[in-house]
Amino acid sequence: MPKDRTGSGIDLHLDLDPSLGRRAGLERALRSAVQAGRLAPGTALPSSRALALHLGVGRGTVSAAYDQLAAEGYLASRPGARPRVARVRRPGDGRTGPAAASPEADEAPRYDLRPGRPDLTAFPAADWLRSTRRVLATAPPDVHALSDPRGRPELRAALAGYLGRARGVAADPERIVVTSGYTQALGLLARVLADAGTAAFAMEDPGHPYHRALVRRAGPDVVPLPADGLGARTGLLAGAGFERAGAVVLTPAHQYPTGATLRPDRRHAATAWARATGGTVVEDDYDGEFRYDRRPVGAVQGTAPEHVVYVGTASKTLGPGLRLGWMVLPARLVGPVAEAKYLADAHTQSLGQLVLADMIESHAYDRHVRAARLRYRRRRDLLVRRLRERAPRVRAQGVAAGLHALLPLPQPGPDEAEALRRARSRGLAVQPLEEFWQRPGPNPQGLIVGYSTPPESAYPHALDALCEILR
Repeated sequence: MPKDRTGSGIDLHLDLDPSLGRRAGLERALRSAVQAGRLAPGTALPSSRALALHLGVGRGTVSAAYDQLAAEGYLASRPGARPRVARVRRPGDGRTGPAAASPEADEAPRYDLRPGRPDLTAFPAADWLRSTRRVLATAPPDVHALSDPRGRPELRAALAGYLGRARGVAADPERIVVTSGYTQALGLLARVLADAGTAAFAMEDPGHPYHRALVRRAGPDVVPLPADGLGARTGLLAGAGFERAGAVVLTPAHQYPTGATLRPDRRHAATAWARATGGTVVEDDYDGEFRYDRRPVGAVQGTAPEHVVYVGTASKTLGPGLRLGWMVLPARLVGPVAEAKYLADAHTQSLGQLVLADMIESHAYDRHVRAARLRYRRRRDLLVRRLRERAPRVRAQGVAAGLHALLPLPQPGPDEAEALRRARSRGLAVQPLEEFWQRPGPNPQGLIVGYSTPPESAYPHALDALCEILR
């Protein structure tokens, strides 16, 4: 009876040349797979016993082949563990054979103060696990099937309640569409509005270049809308230069990257423009839950729900890797956006939606946000204090809320290029303001510092390095 090879462990496809003999053929097949990148660095290979059973050869043949590849540097092995693929240079990169280590350019910075993500070490793993267990124990079988492209009804209902009480959003579950993050939401909106005749989007300047690229990719042009210390200058929308704009994208709770909060009269100007022209305001509330020194600022959407698309995300509260975002839409856009979502990827994965819904309903999400708010406020306070003590000419701006600060660079002193050179020499990563401008310079110079990114143990040392480069 032939041996059963269906349960031999890890699947591994190898092209063996029978003319070379079993051992030499296996060595060549493994070597070629590593060199070509079919076996990626770090990949665990089957045990010698399992691979021998799978290939129908002797275990000694496999062990000898593994030993030879380890001697050549293609595999890394240690007693009692399966061999793993070592890092090797690929053809065309200037070298052949095994590489001793990753190049310095691939290494993460020693201290990361770039904006854009929370402290990932503070992810509420225990709460997420409890909610996952409850969901898996109670969810119907259709959780694993394709569902409404707008998202699971459980999450849409939970979001409607949460956004109404926490952010002042007029949220009806029937008007919510769940997306795979903010970027998908913006891309879907840009395509839908372009199909409806929107020729251009007004977008804050400075603002996120990636978001401008998303809009342009969908078809509309982008018109720069200047922002200052009071937020976007929305009064300009009714004037010359914005005639083609049928939508405006705003970050009213905490302008990105200056950190300004949109003043009430400018909030009103945006909604008045939308009512008068039939335009659409896209409200990016990317970190609206995090406020420190001021009263909570409600969403603009609550004042004009038929003219404002509210877009939120779990990226800053939980983590961007979850790929969970949401839109609260005017009635006229629900159908077209749901259709666009269906054509894009059918729907966002269901299990994460149900877990987040459970966390919201059990108030574990609220508890996590409150704890994170306190933790980030302490970090913000330490940043401001260290700058005052060690680099007093640099004043952090936009720190009443959010997860980042703008540090304008005073003159005389290091410009952005010099500050970045100093930062690299100390293993510190920050982001220059220059990358966010739409209009050609000269523009004000500064650094964008994210104080939520480093783990707690590294944060004080990151601030030490920051103050050094600013002196």
